[in-house]
Amino acid sequence: MMNCREVTRLISESQERALTLRERLSLMLHTMACSGCANYGKHLEFLRKTARRLREGGAGDER
Repeated sequence: MMNCREVTRLISESQERALTLRERLSLMLHTMACSGCANYGKHLEFLRKTARRLREGGAGDER
């Protein structure tokens, strides 16, 4: 199983490139057991969506 450092690196890389099947499965197994890494992934996704919304001019949308 991957360690947390490897998983957070992979989560970050997933924003830039498509992960292989092996990487996706390893990531899924680890985040099922590790709430810290699962939260990191959720936070990174939130930041990505927020940045996109700001870039598109939707900063006033409160949803």
